[in-house]
Amino acid sequence: MTQELKGHLAMLCFSALIAGSFALGSLIINSLSPIVVTVIRFAITALILGGVIIVTQPLSRLSFKTPLRYIILGSCLVLYFVLMFEALKTASAISLSVEFTMAPFISGLFGYLILRQKITLRILIALFIGSIGALWVIFKGDLSRFLEFQVGRGEILFFVGMSFYALYVPLVRKFNNDEPPIIFTFAITIGALLISLPFAFNEIINTNFAVIRTLDVFIILYLAIFASAATFLLIQYAALRLPSVKVMAHTYLTPSWVIVWHLLLGIEGPSSSDFAGIFFTIVALVILLKGQTKDKVSRS
Repeated sequence: MTQELKGHLAMLCFSALIAGSFALGSLIINSLSPIVVTVIRFAITALILGGVIIVTQPLSRLSFKTPLRYIILGSCLVLYFVLMFEALKTASAISLSVEFTMAPFISGLFGYLILRQKITLRILIALFIGSIGALWVIFKGDLSRFLEFQVGRGEILFFVGMSFYALYVPLVRKFNNDEPPIIFTFAITIGALLISLPFAFNEIINTNFAVIRTLDVFIILYLAIFASAATFLLIQYAALRLPSVKVMAHTYLTPSWVIVWHLLLGIEGPSSSDFAGIFFTIVALVILLKGQTKDKVSRS
């Protein structure tokens, strides 16, 4: 198995785990503020990764050389989460989901500007097909729903946040100095935690933690372990082996994975239009995988 194929496999796992956070996150939204959940998940993630690091390997000063890069990477993650939550106050989830399909293109642009990664015609075709599939799932194949999409304050805020998320991928590749992945991820998590605390401080103080259910605890643990620690490691692993545009292209699978999660949780079954959208996203990934050994991934 080539390094690039391993990168694709990592992102397939990434998209499945991220989809789980959407499905499970909807079950906790009435119990805790999203920003409070974000801080808690970062804190738990940092504790878990820190514990694993202490047990498995000694810390090296070189691993924390130029700590500003961890603040920058952590800020990208925090800005995405914070602006997404703020955007949801005035924009619908459907509108924001539509915008998110632009992430691969934006990441590809950043990849070219920062790392000089080129986007081939084959990748552009795959992105276009993937966009059709994602939009098809989001709008249930209904053109009238697509025409109702409007751009407002929430959509603008989310676009800014999504752009920081797209920027995160090429920056991971640029800032990584061959540190062990778990140490690099731990440092980014600490950076994100330090940045997010000021945003959540007042809400943390005013939160009644006594109302937290057992289900909420399990969901928070999932978000911290699988949707944070694991996904941070996976996206870092993939970013070091794939061009930024290919890394972000796997986000097209998120709506399809959400359907799978809903089936597992008994929330909602897929419609025939959902299967059509899933077909498009699979075709897009097949095109990306086809001839992947011919694509040169040069490191900046």
